Amino acid sequence: MISETFAFGDSLIHRLDPRLRVVFAVLFSILTAISSRFPAVFFALFLAACLVGLSRIPVKKVLLRLALVNGLVFFIWLVLPWTYEGTPALEIGPLVGSLEGLRLCALITVKSNAIILALIALISTMPVATLGYALHHLRLPDKLVYLLLMTYRYIFVIETEYQQLARAARVRCFEPGTNLHSYKTYAYLVGMLFVRASARAQRVHQAMVCRGFAGKFYCLHEFAFKKSDWAWGFAMGVSLIGLGGLEWALIV
Repeated sequence: MISETFAFGDSLIHRLDPRLRVVFAVLFSILTAISSRFPAVFFALFLAACLVGLSRIPVKKVLLRLALVNGLVFFIWLVLPWTYEGTPALEIGPLVGSLEGLRLCALITVKSNAIILALIALISTMPVATLGYALHHLRLPDKLVYLLLMTYRYIFVIETEYQQLARAARVRCFEPGTNLHSYKTYAYLVGMLFVRASARAQRVHQAMVCRGFAGKFYCLHEFAFKKSDWAWGFAMGVSLIGLGGLEWALIV
């Protein structure tokens, strides 16, 4: 199953209205992504770190997730400084790294860490079902919300079907290798997985129709803003204005 490691808790962030958290996460990510000045992106990183602290989630697990992201960013450091044209700043044998390339890599690193930290603090601290209900209340298209909820519900079922097929192949002494037989076996496995998923989808749809499903899910969770939500909404709005104003003031 998809691990919801940070979804349950009693921190200030966990108690905030999910709609507020979704809206702030989206706006924060957009502003951080389009920022191009170090003071602005470092301020975004500081805000994201504060949100992680307020959410009271395990720091070690957060660092593990950041390590995965920075593992991908590391490859950018291996390529971009040596291929980006600009003022030479670093020479390693025949390779010449540009100052502009190094600056761009540093910006990408800080921005990616800031966005991931904010998403961990604001989005991963709610269950996927609650996220779907929040998106529904924010008037996102119903089909997108239903697709999210149904995918979350049945991805585990498809994974179980795959495990059954893989076990059946192992029972028949299948040993994967780099040969035509292995490629054909995996192709058959993937094809059967799609066939079983399609058959499962038809059975689920028939069961839903029998229970009166008419193309619409009715949300049983009603969200309501509390005084603390209004206060934190104001604080988050001020921080976003500060982030945008810091970027704009430096550009001007």
